[in-house]
Amino acid sequence: MVSIIWMPQAIKDLATLSNYIELDSGYFAKITIQKIFSAVQHLKNFPHIGRIVPEINDPNIREILYRSYRIVYRFKDDEVSILTVFHSSFQSGLKHIK
Repeated sequence: MVSIIWMPQAIKDLATLSNYIELDSGYFAKITIQKIFSAVQHLKNFPHIGRIVPEINDPNIREILYRSYRIVYRFKDDEVSILTVFHSSFQSGLKHIK
């Protein structure tokens, strides 16, 4: 089992996402964030489950999807670092990934 670390950018992304959804529905905002956290928990046992991010093409940078959201992570040395979470229609969500 690997450990999961949420990087500051990913935490900021979740807060922004929650605030945006909350404009329409506080309930749906809460559920969406819970579902994203739930999806990430699967990485503890299956860190290679995500596909390699096509725009980056690095086998250590992968992503899983929840609805229209891309959850990008780095898997290295038994550690999964959640790098960013963004809506799939915004390709600029990858701008800070190196």
